[in-house]
Amino acid sequence: MSHARFSGQTAVVTGAASGLGLAITRRLQAEGAFVAAFDFDARLFGELDAGFGPSGGCVKVDVTSEPSVRAAVAEVLLQRHRIDILVNSAGIAGKTNLKSHEVALDDLESVMKVNVIGPFLMAKHVLPAMLGRKYGRILHIASIAGKEGNAGMLAYSASKAAVIGMTKVQGKEYAEDGITVNALAPAVIRTPMVAALPEAQVKYMTDKIPMKRCGSLEEVASIAAFIVSPEASFTTGFTFDLTGGRAVY
Repeated sequence: MSHARFSGQTAVVTGAASGLGLAITRRLQAEGAFVAAFDFDARLFGELDAGFGPSGGCVKVDVTSEPSVRAAVAEVLLQRHRIDILVNSAGIAGKTNLKSHEVALDDLESVMKVNVIGPFLMAKHVLPAMLGRKYGRILHIASIAGKEGNAGMLAYSASKAAVIGMTKVQGKEYAEDGITVNALAPAVIRTPMVAALPEAQVKYMTDKIPMKRCGSLEEVASIAAFIVSPEASFTTGFTFDLTGGRAVY
């Protein structure tokens, strides 16, 4: 593996200021990519270089707002003239440890907006730039919850199932255009989002993993970097597994 396999490439990562997004951003930068870090919480950008520097830039963006997404993507294209990679990592869990009849409509709607509308809008506005160059790699961060459903997490599980469905459609639609669209379905990974969940909810998820542990951020970043690399050229519309043996299909 070359440490510069992304040399000359421009990546956009949402939810880039923390958790999975930050880990993936750092990995892509370490391998030579220029990464435009998109996040709603600009206070977290201290972890990354502010402004557009040699290895990337930070952009405050609300992925649920089409004007915000359109403007942010346009800014990257103005600076870089290309977008080779899109990683949709921004996500929220919503309220958890609730039965379905206890879920509030506004909570369901807010989770769907970030987890489904967000990746849809990002792909919608990045794809034309990829089509123009006949090359692109899109990675949607899904979840094992989207495949199997986690009790107590209706909004999150349903939203991630929608992401997997969107991945299958987009993978087929752009298969002849040099653009791959894949998803990654982790089991529980130790992130700030997971740290904020009730311990009972985390135990429920970890108990289902044959390896009996959480995944690490490094493990996520490693497989994500492969999925968006040039060598991952014959896989599209697929949901990659990262579950310590929980999903075997």
